[in-house]
Amino acid sequence: MLRFLHYSDVHLTVPKLGWRPRDVFSKKAMGWVNVRLLGRGHRFRHAATVADAMIADARHRGHDGILFSGDATKLAFEPEFAFAAERLGVGDGALPPAVCVPGNHDYYTRRDVRIGHFEKHFGPWLHGERVDGTHRYPFARRVGHVWVVCLNSSHPSVLNTTARGTAGRKQLERLVKLGRILDGPKVLVTHYPLRTARGKLERRSHRLVDHALALAAAREAGIGLWLHGHIHQPFVLTPTAAIPFPVVCAGSATQTNKWAHNEYVIDGRAVNMTRRVWNPTEGRFEEQAKVKLEIAGA
Repeated sequence: MLRFLHYSDVHLTVPKLGWRPRDVFSKKAMGWVNVRLLGRGHRFRHAATVADAMIADARHRGHDGILFSGDATKLAFEPEFAFAAERLGVGDGALPPAVCVPGNHDYYTRRDVRIGHFEKHFGPWLHGERVDGTHRYPFARRVGHVWVVCLNSSHPSVLNTTARGTAGRKQLERLVKLGRILDGPKVLVTHYPLRTARGKLERRSHRLVDHALALAAAREAGIGLWLHGHIHQPFVLTPTAAIPFPVVCAGSATQTNKWAHNEYVIDGRAVNMTRRVWNPTEGRFEEQAKVKLEIAGA
């Protein structure tokens, strides 16, 4: 029996971002307007406090693993990554083993991806099995009898108004190869979802572009449970003929009045999921919902 903590979209930031002239002419400028003038900053005004409480709580709940599905930062400035890694306990030996993937805000521009701030500061959470030594993603880490497989679905968008993701054909081919050599239940962690809470595709400007290819690759790789973030409202999709495994969105761990994360207790292939939400009045997390799921597969 295993216990996992799954959280996403913490969007931590710092007052001094370290702006450079080139940043003013990049997507970061529009992102800053969104944060400072259009309400995003206000919606995450308690993010650091809630993240601190969540990690402190995790130290006492007996988790066997931590799963972070991306968006550590708001604008992908290196001081944000350093701050987020510290607050989330990256490299802290007192926490259980953790894995992570970048979100679209961590891969905000092509330069952010090229420099690799996310991989630098979250490197201790990127260890695992790979099908070759050249590519970082996907990778898999075994926790008990379960394989946690991490797929990078984030990609920098050229346009300020889009937040689309893509896994890419080559990475999906590696996912299939990796899945074939892993025995036992396989849980996929990625940032982008396959569908919304209503089972529909996201709008074109916000969706996983190659969702059909990603779904086909996940099926071929033997994935039995898909976990993600990106959409800030948590939800669960039960298996259907089109998607034969459960899909779970953790929502945002730190957005005001939406702040939630999930715990999974896995016994064999049976999964007991508990959604836990922050109560600011009491200063603690409370159980909001329980869902029984099963990791698909033989």
